[in-house]
Parts: sequence; C-alpha cells; structure tokens
Amino acid sequence: MSLDELIQAANQLDEADLDLLLQQVVVLRVHRKANTLPQEEAELLQKINQGIDPELRAQYQALRTKREAETLTDAEYKTLIQLSSQIEQVGAQRLEALANLAQLRQVSVAELMETLGIQSFTYV
Repeated sequence: MSLDELIQAANQLDEADLDLLLQQVVVLRVHRKANTLPQEEAELLQKINQGIDPELRAQYQALRTKREAETLTDAEYKTLIQLSSQIEQVGAQRLEALANLAQLRQVSVAELMETLGIQSFTYV
C-alpha cells in the first residue's frame, strides 16, 4: 500500500479511530527508534508520546458541551472535575518526561519540542 493510499484510508476514519491510529504509529516509531536510542531516552519518548484515551477524551468533551449548555448535573460536574484531573495528570507526566529528556540531551525544553515536532500541550 502506498503512502497516499494510507493517508486516504486514514482520512475516512472517525476522530477516535484516527487518534488511536496516530498513537499506534507513534508507538511503532518509538519501538523502531528504541533499537538505536538509549533505553532511558526510549522510555521518555514513549511517555511523551502517550496520548489521552479516546474514550476519556470523548466523555470529557461531551461533559464540557453540557456544561457550556448549562445542562450539567451535579454528578456530571463531579465526573468532569475527575476527568480534568486525569487529563492534567497526563499533561504533567508528559511535561516531566520532556524536561528529563531535554536535560539528558542538554537542550532546552523548547528546542526539544521543536526537534520532536511538538507544538503545544493541548490534550483535549
């Protein structure tokens, strides 16, 4: 299958499946690079590339939409807070891994992010 065919097939996926595909491609890439990277760097890259579970993201987005529409129940509000905390925890772990890898490579976090093609810390 050619690259163009792969891209066309990916274009037909829904958002959750596309996110899952991207995560799996990143893991595949990390595993391939792991053969040439020191173990510590490979582990840090894997943490950096770990995404938010698509189901968690969808649940969070649905609750945010309800909050914006002012139709959120008290129980849903508590769930939204819990999901926000989980997402923030993933972000904090990712940032910590970025900082550790930057220190290991003796570059700034900004330089490392540029090298890795990371543009922002948007998780949802």
